[in-house]
Amino acid sequence: MCGIGGFWGEGDDKTLTNMNAVLARRGPNDAGIWKEGKVGLAHTRLSIIDLSDAGHQPMESSTGKTVIVFNGEIYNYKELRRELEGAYAFRGKSDTEVILALYERDGTKAFNALNGMYAFALYDSHAKMLYLVRDRLGKKPLYWGLFDGTLVFGSELKALMRHEKFKKEIDPFAVQLYLTYECVPTPYSIFKNVRKVQAGGYVAFSWGSDPREELYWTLSREPLDISFSDALSLLDEKLARAVERRLISDVPLGVFLSGGIDSSTVAYYAKRASASPLQTFSIGFTDKDFDESEYAGTMARALGVEHSMEYFSPAECIELIPEVFAYVDEPLADASALPSYLLASFTKRHVSVALGGDGADELFAGYPTFQAEALLRAYLSLPAFVRQKAIEPLIQMMPVRHTYFSLDFKLKKFLEGARAPDRHRHLHWLGAFSDDEAREVASGGLRSHWRGATPYSHLDQFFRENTSRDGFLNDVLWSYLRTYCMDEVMVKVDRTSMAHGLEVRAPFLDHTVVEFVQNLPYQYKFRRLRGKHILKQLMKDRLPREIIHRKKQGFAVPIGRWLRRELKPLAHELLSKEALAEHGFFNYARVAHLLAEHEEGKKDHRKKIWTLLVFQLWYRQWAR
Repeated sequence: MCGIGGFWGEGDDKTLTNMNAVLARRGPNDAGIWKEGKVGLAHTRLSIIDLSDAGHQPMESSTGKTVIVFNGEIYNYKELRRELEGAYAFRGKSDTEVILALYERDGTKAFNALNGMYAFALYDSHAKMLYLVRDRLGKKPLYWGLFDGTLVFGSELKALMRHEKFKKEIDPFAVQLYLTYECVPTPYSIFKNVRKVQAGGYVAFSWGSDPREELYWTLSREPLDISFSDALSLLDEKLARAVERRLISDVPLGVFLSGGIDSSTVAYYAKRASASPLQTFSIGFTDKDFDESEYAGTMARALGVEHSMEYFSPAECIELIPEVFAYVDEPLADASALPSYLLASFTKRHVSVALGGDGADELFAGYPTFQAEALLRAYLSLPAFVRQKAIEPLIQMMPVRHTYFSLDFKLKKFLEGARAPDRHRHLHWLGAFSDDEAREVASGGLRSHWRGATPYSHLDQFFRENTSRDGFLNDVLWSYLRTYCMDEVMVKVDRTSMAHGLEVRAPFLDHTVVEFVQNLPYQYKFRRLRGKHILKQLMKDRLPREIIHRKKQGFAVPIGRWLRRELKPLAHELLSKEALAEHGFFNYARVAHLLAEHEEGKKDHRKKIWTLLVFQLWYRQWAR
């Protein structure tokens, strides 16, 4: 894995070197720059495949026609190379050079032939075109922006900020999106004039012309007419192949093993395909309410893998908050970034590549929100007076508890989603602020920029019109993949792993798996109030029963409790009247009210306060 950056327009070698300096943690093994005319490319390298100097970047093609900076892995590069060997003079063994060769043969059609996770910039010196390209599921980040006619791009915003033309102007609409989604979703960014390259898409730029955004891949959303037994067999083949592809590496490789079915499935297939002993890694917590290390140990023993475990205290997590959220250069209110950061740090001491189970919850309806969706229809069938006069008042009266997804928290979030339109319900369940709540916490000045704007318009694009109930629920799953998974989960994984120079691969997000599972009947994925039905059936004779049927537990930390104790001083510092006045985005009286209600145990505002606190951490580090 690597870091990339560059520009077309104003800039020099020093600019490129400065970009590399802030991306060094993504690629600690090598760095290089390239400049021709107004085009400059920068690269920091984490060596995974072809450790020789032939893998150095920026890389020019053997013909001299094209040059590339590449971040990621192409898993089918060996097959592609065999097709190209007669027509291109390869100088090394890297997957990067395969992209150059394929582009010189096929042009932009080459992008659709790639299987992997990637973001790259490719400059065609003959056509005088620069392409910024991102993988189909948006696993690797790529930002770009125009400033006074100069195009600037990079793996992370911090690279763009090192260009002398960059302007730190916060986009008010992006703040609205952040309050709702707990992240800034693609294609937006927190700064004006900066966008993210669309997943499965590219930006084409030529001097003197406007940038052109194109898609080279879109999901075919045609329901599969297939029996359950045939679906099981095909899922087995596709998962086995996806894991096998991701075992390609010239450096030590392992698997994250939490003890849930997702990571255990990946470990099972990796163990089956590995010629050498498989290493697995997990972390545990001294706070048992949030610890799942027992299950990781059970799974490791069942598979017979070489398992490594490290325990951390709440104090160690809390101490990391300023470090972790100072590194993340766009607001991201996912508290699981803390344990993810610890896991990446621990794992990197042993290996440079790890496979994880990300994407399975979004593919197979694994979140509790899908149980809520199923129960909602029964709830709404009750007479309105029963719901409004009996059930809802009782739920609102429940005392606040700050344990892992406590019953009162879940029931109150359930009611919030129950009042929302169908398409927006899951965002209410997942997110921090509804649109109305965001407007309450926003200052008058910020709200004035939101007139006529709604954060839900971004979500609406993932839903088709006039679909069946089955089609609608598959659309909900697709929206999870294109919002929560891509812009929160994968960003968290990318930043926390890259902070330690660790590459993380996600077999469930192989596009061949996604295309297949997304179009299966919804009832194959969710049945009898339980998600991941087909995955559990596939693994029932392969994994221990207690792993298959255990209650889902995410990679969570007790933020609600910490905000009343250990994090109380930090929250009051960052959310003080003086701190909020620096940018003037938030209504101090409303923020103070949220804090008081939470600290007094009257309401559970953990998600709202944490979302605001993370924004403040980000602002202090990156936007002042």
